[in-house]
Amino acid sequence: LWGRIMKFSPRKRWMNRDRFVLSAGHASALQYSMLHLTGHGLGGPYDVSMDELKLFRQAGSSTPGHPEFRLTCGVEVTTGPLGQGFANAVGIAIAEAHLAARFNKDGFPIFDYNTYCLCGDGCMMEGV
Repeated sequence: LWGRIMKFSPRKRWMNRDRFVLSAGHASALQYSMLHLTGHGLGGPYDVSMDELKLFRQAGSSTPGHPEFRLTCGVEVTTGPLGQGFANAVGIAIAEAHLAARFNKDGFPIFDYNTYCLCGDGCMMEGV
């Protein structure tokens, strides 16, 4: 997904980047590993370096047990309670559809990003 499909940059955020939301928060080690391998570990307080990966789930680390926005570079939303990430991903996708309908013109797709979400069975059982 990160290597061949998604449009993103580990060094900057821009409006039309693809989004990945990990709703199954206990799998955050997978997300942190992929962020590290795709270049989000280049220095800075919120980057995913090898040292931060070694501090997984430790107090003060940028790799907490559940992904948290603004705490880890590359994490789009905080996903704590079951279903929260899925609901956020739906909202992000709705926002993209609204922006595309409002601002895209024929031949000029300003907003055409995709939203990817990894959900667990617990996320689907919640009444979000």
